Amino acid sequence: MLLGTIESPADLKALTPDQLEELAAEIRAVIIDSVNEHGGHLGSNLGVVELTLALHRVFDSPDDIILWDTGHQTYPHKLVTGRAEGFARLRQADGLSGYPSRAESDHDWIENSHASTVLSWAYGLAVAESTKGADARRIVAVIGDGSLTGGMAFEGLNNLGHSGRDCIIILNDNGRSYAPTVSRLGESLVKIRNNPVYMRRQARLEKLLADLPLVGNLARTGMDATKAAIREMLEPTAFFETLGVRYAGPFDGHDIAALEEALRNAAAMPGGPQVIHVLTQKGRGYGPAENDPIKRLHDTSEAKPGSFTAAFTEALVKEGEARPELFAITAAMPDSTGLLPFSERFPGRMIDVGIAEQHAVTAAAGMAMGGLRPVVAVYSTFLTRAIDQVNLDVGLHGQPVVFCLDRAGITGDDGPSHHGVLDMVLLTKVPNMTVLAPSSYQEIGQMLHDALEITDGPVAIRWAKTAARQAGPDEVGSGLRARRLREGTDLCILSVGKMLDAAEAAADALAAEGLSVSVWDVRCCKPLDPEMIAAAAGHRWVLTVEDGLRDGGVGMAIADLLTAPSIESPPTVRVLGVPDRYVPHGKPDAILAALGLDAAGVTAAALAMTRTGDTTPVPI
Repeated sequence: MLLGTIESPADLKALTPDQLEELAAEIRAVIIDSVNEHGGHLGSNLGVVELTLALHRVFDSPDDIILWDTGHQTYPHKLVTGRAEGFARLRQADGLSGYPSRAESDHDWIENSHASTVLSWAYGLAVAESTKGADARRIVAVIGDGSLTGGMAFEGLNNLGHSGRDCIIILNDNGRSYAPTVSRLGESLVKIRNNPVYMRRQARLEKLLADLPLVGNLARTGMDATKAAIREMLEPTAFFETLGVRYAGPFDGHDIAALEEALRNAAAMPGGPQVIHVLTQKGRGYGPAENDPIKRLHDTSEAKPGSFTAAFTEALVKEGEARPELFAITAAMPDSTGLLPFSERFPGRMIDVGIAEQHAVTAAAGMAMGGLRPVVAVYSTFLTRAIDQVNLDVGLHGQPVVFCLDRAGITGDDGPSHHGVLDMVLLTKVPNMTVLAPSSYQEIGQMLHDALEITDGPVAIRWAKTAARQAGPDEVGSGLRARRLREGTDLCILSVGKMLDAAEAAADALAAEGLSVSVWDVRCCKPLDPEMIAAAAGHRWVLTVEDGLRDGGVGMAIADLLTAPSIESPPTVRVLGVPDRYVPHGKPDAILAALGLDAAGVTAAALAMTRTGDTTPVPI
């Protein structure tokens, strides 16, 4: 295989066109095999194979700085930067990350796994490089048309254009957000505008016109007006130039020779930021991806039967039937959050705002203010991008927005950027926010219904990516009350969300050790149920367990209440949760076990506390 001979990007430069085509096919085959076995992002990577090869043949990474937004499209990049041998363990514990990783390679500058940030990175690096004179590195930022829907991308673009900093921006367009230029004249203009010789001559002509006595400015203005009129007719993306960013394209993103010519020409034209617009086919070369009309098999996630997400889908459709004012909002993930059945059942009542979480939240506040009942469905890790809007636009205004947070807690293979461990810490600090954590499939429906009954402030419901526990009709709580599963006298375990299985298994093990154990399903993380707190205070020991950040989390709030001066004989409290550090990728159950958040860990923590008084937060 040719891929086996590629140890660094320098090895690409000697390949013939036929060899490049062969290598592209090999890269696609490796990616398809890996994703089919281990999961991950497929369509986005299959679409950028030729673009990746062209970039690494024209530029000299890592001396030239190549930045990716978002990092889930970097599988081909990893394969040609010395990591092909380890690719079989992509997204596996102690294996390669599914995103760029500075610990893995000097070719990975930023560990970018949230969208729309790369142009800000590029601007910051451009400022730094501009101080180095002749030693400055070239900066290339790859951003997709989807990422360009995020407001931060436009902020970075505007700042680049205003500053005039050198940066080559690759707009990777899969054909859904920007219309290609189709006319022959348009194709000719593309070639002309990406030709450095022409651009230098044009600059000289503009200077000559401006220097003409009396009529110079008028002549130049006339030429500018003519050019502007042509652009408006033939280049729909001419708005880039209004921002001070030179534009060229679109180019065929699967034609390596044409891409290389465009990139070399761009590199030969310093003097400010420029966009090279390339058209790619997401999922290229893999039939199931090419034929997926929703997301071209962007990733392999879906709402599996029996999952919390599937429960949310079912509950949302049910509530939508009874509440015509209910609208669903998401930020570029209607499929992964389970909204598509709702959209099909209620056309026009599901709104996808693109990768724009801040906008989604404030828009939801406006919808609620206007009398609708908006449900914002996003991943936990992505809501943290909009916490200011949650706090000041929704919370401060007392709007009844319901936030439904998928992938909360330890999520696994996508690593530190995707673990949803901050939501409970942050949301429980928003005044008048109600925070619910279901422990079972059936609790989702009950909690969504109860959340929609609350009209004087926002509610958040957060659940895990994993399969949901099944509960009978008598095993489902209601309202803002906690639920007691078993009653004991020595130790009380207070469990948050999906940790209930571990808590109950630990209670069984502790009973065998002679301890009488109570177990509560907290259910409502804010406000905490006074009855649960009072019952817990009657025990000698209390253990809380949650799959969110320990510091500032729900357990700490419980501990504060149980050790308050008003408690005459406060119990000894131990709080278990995720430690204050970035947790690497791996299987969720294995990560939870390593953090002491499985049945064995909860049991060990309880025994240590009851036998030796050890209340160490988490294992070292």
